[in-house]
Amino acid sequence: MTRISFYVLKSIEPEQRQAFACRLAEKVYHQGQQVYIHTENAAQSAALNDALWAIRPDSFVPHEEIVPNADNNSPVLIGHNEATPPRLMDVLINLTDQQPLFFSQFERVAEIIDDNAPVKQAGRERFQFYKQRGYELDTFHI
Repeated sequence: MTRISFYVLKSIEPEQRQAFACRLAEKVYHQGQQVYIHTENAAQSAALNDALWAIRPDSFVPHEEIVPNADNNSPVLIGHNEATPPRLMDVLINLTDQQPLFFSQFERVAEIIDDNAPVKQAGRERFQFYKQRGYELDTFHI
């Protein structure tokens, strides 16, 4: 069964959520797992793509935005909308305000919540959704 982890940040800056998502993707990639980062829209996907290129000068995380009808072979993929990832992957990092319909195909889901009121409220609703369905939940305060 999918394990859900909530990472609660003290910041209200959207850039901090993005930076944490990048660090988490880097860590998971270096553990040999494949990551799908689910964003709200094309602009957020592009911003995350740029952020992963600049994560750290001494690190490289091979990644790409999902392109329809392309190979999309990178171990870290970035996408938006409700389209499922092009292949089975290990970890889903969700940066949207709802749980994606395809979340249960992943071994692990990372929900990144910050101190912004709408983000926190949406996070609470997702927490309840997962809890009511019996998923194993972890919460980490960062």
